Amino acid sequence: MRKTQDCWGHGTTELEGEVVATVCGVIERVNKLVYVRTLRARYKPEVGDIIVGRVIEVAAKRWRLEINFSQDAVLMLSSMNLPDGIQRRRTAVDELNMRSIFEENDVICAEVRDFMRDGSLQLQARSQKYGKLERGQMLTISPYLVKRRKQHFHQLEQYGIDLILGCNGFIWVGEHVETKDNMVEDEPSKPDIQTEKSRTSMTLEEQEHTYTPLETRQNICRIANAIRVLSTLGFSITIDVILETVDLSTSKCPDIHDMLGAEFFVLVAEKEAERRSLTTRKKR
Repeated sequence: MRKTQDCWGHGTTELEGEVVATVCGVIERVNKLVYVRTLRARYKPEVGDIIVGRVIEVAAKRWRLEINFSQDAVLMLSSMNLPDGIQRRRTAVDELNMRSIFEENDVICAEVRDFMRDGSLQLQARSQKYGKLERGQMLTISPYLVKRRKQHFHQLEQYGIDLILGCNGFIWVGEHVETKDNMVEDEPSKPDIQTEKSRTSMTLEEQEHTYTPLETRQNICRIANAIRVLSTLGFSITIDVILETVDLSTSKCPDIHDMLGAEFFVLVAEKEAERRSLTTRKKR
């Protein structure tokens, strides 16, 4: 970069009358400010980001989460929906039952609410789409590969999979779960023996179907391996690219484990090169 009337910011310095970059990245301009946005950088949170995190501590009226940030994030008991779905003040009983909601090593999805004075993040989970994630696996990739978009929740109906692309580089691939709207008002409970029996029977049926079908587990592994391949190659993680990679693996790698071999990496790289060349031609 040549020295101009512009001001230079992060990732730049002046050397022999010229402005040069001190880090590897992309040149950005905001009015007259010129700076370099680094590619391989830690997660830089913004309010409204959809993130996936892991609970590392249950404290007084809060959970502490690891979110691939320089500091841990905090999810307050008052900033999330209760399991019964009723909007009410949190009581001492709710605080005692916090471990029944989330405990250590649980994976959850939340939204960045605000920054605290010490630089840590305050999260919120006030919607049914947020909360505990089960029956799947969490992947860790470089945050710069996940671009901020309008939609970070994806339901892959053809595979029966829920995919959450966390802005912090944590990605969730799991079995599809129907979200139910439990936001109902309190109603006086009526003792009914038949109702209690039906609840008990439904609970037993649910317990019998707690396993994840083999086909769904295979789909989870195939999609997860596709994301691992794209991450290793340094390609941006988008839903379209993931589905293209999964389709390619279905025809080229019947064995899911073969997706992590060198031959499939070459196929994915060639496919991406073709896609970029077509995009360049369309622009011309």
